[in-house]
Amino acid sequence: MAPRRTKVYEGKAKILYEGPEPGTLIQYFKDDATAFNAQKKDVIDGKGVLNNRLSEFFMSGLNAIGVPTHFIRRLNMREQLIRSVEMIPLEVVVRNFAAGSLSKRLGLEEGTPLPRPIVEFYYKDDALGDPMVSEEHIIAFGWASQQDLDDMVALGLRVNDFMSGVMMGVGIRLVDFKIEIGRIWENDYQRLVVADEISPDSCRLWDIETGRKLDKDVFRRDLGNLADAYTEVARRLGVLPRNATNVSKPTLIN
Repeated sequence: MAPRRTKVYEGKAKILYEGPEPGTLIQYFKDDATAFNAQKKDVIDGKGVLNNRLSEFFMSGLNAIGVPTHFIRRLNMREQLIRSVEMIPLEVVVRNFAAGSLSKRLGLEEGTPLPRPIVEFYYKDDALGDPMVSEEHIIAFGWASQQDLDDMVALGLRVNDFMSGVMMGVGIRLVDFKIEIGRIWENDYQRLVVADEISPDSCRLWDIETGRKLDKDVFRRDLGNLADAYTEVARRLGVLPRNATNVSKPTLIN
């Protein structure tokens, strides 16, 4: 770690520092786990290392198939170099099966397949609990234009196609996931890119055979050891050697 770096922003799971070149940032993955808008918190040894590696895996894969992201390269165990983007204050959620708030809202049994992938928008504000918003709200309040929204839906569905296929190949069902999107300005031309992270923190992942949860619901619902679940995802994807055990001594004991 550089001796003195300028912190730009600290969130619940990551810290952003000024990058080595203009227009870049260094994204540092913490071991902190939070749920229910940070009402539930813990520190889980090795979680940041796993999420750094997994986010690198997904973002590199997206870049390779022409889905633009902010990811440039991984720097070390916990840090990656990213492009600085202007974040749109929305979470884009893509759902393939009913789970979480959708099950509660519509009375659907968890795991019910949806007729098609459903894209939802949530306004990023922890104090408000990240409320769900409609396209009407988004345009009226100027968070994004209609063109942006069309592009965000298209990006969400492309990420879904890629992620669903990759996960299916290793016996994992992609139930739903959240992405965040930022704007990059090139002269007067704006481009939308996938930003933040893609990791088991931001997806629901169920083992196809057993239904075992391999994502942050393990922490939310006290279903066991979170680092073990993330290690299993990393092993299956080949991000960690197949014989790897947990990256470090876990602190979460069920």
